[in-house]
Amino acid sequence: MSKDTGFNLLSFSGKMKILHMSWIAFFITFFVWFNHAPMLGAIAKSLGLEPGQVKTLLILNVALTIPARILIGMITDKYGPRITYAALLFISSVPCFMFALADTFTQAAIARFLLGFIGAGFVIGIRMVSEWFPANELGTAEGIYGGWGNFGSAAAAMALPTLALLFGGDDGWRYAIGLTGAMSLLFSVIWYKGVSDTPKGSTYFKPKKSGGLEVTSKGDFVFLLLMKLPMYAALALLTWKLSPEGVKMISSGAAMGIYLGLIGIFFYDCYGAYQVNHEIFVKPVPEMHRYKFKQVAVLNILYFATFGSELAVVSMLPLFFAETFTLDPVYAGLLASAYAFMNLMSRPGGGWISDRFGRRKTLLILTAGLAAGYALMAMTNGSWPLWLAVAVAMACSFFVQAGEGAVFAVVPLIKRRLTGQIAGMTGAYGNVGAVVYLTVLSFVSYEIFFSVIALTAVIGFITLLFMEEPQGHMAEVKDDGSVELIRVS
Repeated sequence: MSKDTGFNLLSFSGKMKILHMSWIAFFITFFVWFNHAPMLGAIAKSLGLEPGQVKTLLILNVALTIPARILIGMITDKYGPRITYAALLFISSVPCFMFALADTFTQAAIARFLLGFIGAGFVIGIRMVSEWFPANELGTAEGIYGGWGNFGSAAAAMALPTLALLFGGDDGWRYAIGLTGAMSLLFSVIWYKGVSDTPKGSTYFKPKKSGGLEVTSKGDFVFLLLMKLPMYAALALLTWKLSPEGVKMISSGAAMGIYLGLIGIFFYDCYGAYQVNHEIFVKPVPEMHRYKFKQVAVLNILYFATFGSELAVVSMLPLFFAETFTLDPVYAGLLASAYAFMNLMSRPGGGWISDRFGRRKTLLILTAGLAAGYALMAMTNGSWPLWLAVAVAMACSFFVQAGEGAVFAVVPLIKRRLTGQIAGMTGAYGNVGAVVYLTVLSFVSYEIFFSVIALTAVIGFITLLFMEEPQGHMAEVKDDGSVELIRVS
């Protein structure tokens, strides 16, 4: 662990330098990931897109992120955050430039689909920050990393339309998006040269085997396979949205091919998990090296409700305000942006409260607030004063984002060498939540949409009762065979 013990945000050395470099890297990934959203009107006009094709681009943008977060988690644990983040930023600049140069819908769609991979960058920094900060500061550090980095999407919404206007002409959006690709490319070099995976003298613990998440009991193995199902179901749901029953981007035959492919990949994934964990069926794992997979499962469900609802609500809130209160779309978008602005303080706040008052207690309070907040949003209608509706949305946003911070205050305290994979799975569940909630929204009223989110938050609260507060130490084995105890409370 790093020698400097202070937590000074104005410092740019030691662990604080790593924190600042990490959130900037995450900020750039979200800036690039959502670089098309604020300029969809100009992009649609330039490429001659129909409304259905515009919706398809939005779906494709998130499609690859679910498997990407799992994969990037594995790569991070195996190769370290330094090389993984550098490679992700470097490689992702290519589809970014592809999108900027696209002349047809097909070219734009392929580039957008590939850009979903950059949405997995978040996972890498979770492992990096956990290597540099002690348990009593970890929630705060992870919250700052998540909250300030997450703001990249809001920053893109504010800055990129202005940049496009400054460049001017029909191709202004192309230059603005190309510039985000250049940012990603440049920072990949700065990151690689400026960080190290661990403080000097610390060990970077890697999984014993690659290819799947290690578990430490037979029951947990079955639990792991069950928790994989919703991720494949979400990908099937996205396929259905692209099929003739949805936005008609792919044929029925192509959709059937994808469904069969997903079934095949699921069974191969299960086989891979067995290959990694087959020894637990022969001899039990020593108590000292065990961890409880139920801790991961609870965090997955909570992130489904928190980050899943954030992604869904951010995309529909401007329309909700515009329709409910008959507002000008630009004014409605401005009011809705307050929801994203809360990230700057709420997510670090959730991590900080966790550090001070306990992980489980904090999550219980924030999840209860989340359920109440969305229940109030379900009651919001045109008879309410506008200021009250905005206040309710911002209060709800606080519980959502503080809850995200509190979830990732626990993730790095489960099993150090698996932190990337655990963060990957939990992060993927956030995207699963977004897919489910946005699909629900396409069938029901705003009132029922918010009620469904409130209900899943209640389910999250119930599952939280089964989570245990991280206590004592977690054990990891060094290369020389000696055991290192890492403090988690």
